[in-house]
Amino acid sequence: MFTKVLIANRGEIAVRVARACRELGIATVAVHSTADRESSVVRLADEAVQIGPAPPGRSYLNAAAVLQAAEQTGADAIHPGYGFLSESADFAEACESLGITLIGPPASVMDKLGDKSSARALMTDVGIPLLPGSIEPLDHASARKLAARIGFPVIIKASAGGGGRGMTVVEHGEHFDEAFHRTQAVAQALFGDGRVYVERYLPQTRHVEVQVLCDSYGNGVYLGERDCTVQRRHQKLIEESPAPELPTGLAERMGRAAVDGALAAGYVGAGTFEFLLAPDGNYYFMEVNCRIQVEHPVTEMVTGIDLVAAQLDIASGGVLGLSQADVVPTGCAIECRINAEDPARGFAPAPGAITEFVPPGGPFVRVDTHVYPGYVVPASYDSLLAKLIVWAPHRDGAIARMRCALDEFRMSGPQLHTTAAFLAEVLDHERFRSATHTTALVDEILMTSSSVGG
Repeated sequence: MFTKVLIANRGEIAVRVARACRELGIATVAVHSTADRESSVVRLADEAVQIGPAPPGRSYLNAAAVLQAAEQTGADAIHPGYGFLSESADFAEACESLGITLIGPPASVMDKLGDKSSARALMTDVGIPLLPGSIEPLDHASARKLAARIGFPVIIKASAGGGGRGMTVVEHGEHFDEAFHRTQAVAQALFGDGRVYVERYLPQTRHVEVQVLCDSYGNGVYLGERDCTVQRRHQKLIEESPAPELPTGLAERMGRAAVDGALAAGYVGAGTFEFLLAPDGNYYFMEVNCRIQVEHPVTEMVTGIDLVAAQLDIASGGVLGLSQADVVPTGCAIECRINAEDPARGFAPAPGAITEFVPPGGPFVRVDTHVYPGYVVPASYDSLLAKLIVWAPHRDGAIARMRCALDEFRMSGPQLHTTAAFLAEVLDHERFRSATHTTALVDEILMTSSSVGG
């Protein structure tokens, strides 16, 4: 096992990694920007190194500064969390060249799966179904011809995109040209890669993903599935496991497909295969996330498996101590993301000082957070403040427990708005409770919502 792990991230995931390391007796190094001097992980870690000013490009995305901190402190491994450098093949390669273990898949695998076009080609070879569309990136003329052939609506996606960014839905042909060029420009600005591809868009769909764990010896398992259908702007708000009301056998088929795809790619560590579920019951591959997911706690709650500890063990050379028969998910877990956003203003960021914070409690209630009373939410970073997770033996009980937890949740400040009240409204919606909702649910609720983000 490692002796010292540098945590190349911030917020709740940095705290989560620090706690896992502490339980395993591993020393930790927190890197932080000037805006995060007083962050929880800085207080929790054994050492802390300031790596730059608030803008992410000059701190958490500054690979050279992160690597210098690792060498300076003698860290033998780096945990990148999610976001920032977590899926950068260049950063993974730099770690390898310095003899520092990056806790995640090898650079070659990250490069193969991080590019959506090469990932789609690999999944086609494995036999995993894709939506009608292009495998390779397309120029404007080719993309326009393909869109006309497969029929509108279509979605234009950045080949190097992720996190719900770099995607544009096109409902009608007359809007395609402008949308194509705009998506290219956004992709270039966000990811330094303007390549895009086109596929059929499913407006009424569910988003289901499969958690996999693989070691470096060719062993792999899937740890059940998560339903991430409740989204705004292609970014998740509520996740649950297991996915409710799936057709018989579908969860197992998706799980086996995910493991087949992971092993074919030579995947190592914790990863997630994302699928779209069409109204006719067919499923289609979307992408692979080569990192720990924000929503990993719901899988931990139903399986009893510590995913971050598993990452650390596998990265240090451990053999996966699980067979598929050992994975027996139990009950239902739900996660709500509490963001510093105002749903009444289209989920606009609404950061500010936190003057009151009282997390909920009770049996099978978990709160993953990095905030505390007096904490000032920076405007420079992702708006996630806390993840509220509950477990119950069945879905109705989990929804009831989550509603109680949201009612107990208290977080306020002079300018602060959160998504807590809106999430309660989603949980109360008949379509969510009956598991007949699709990715369009949030937009439907916003049209009639009285929630102001409280």
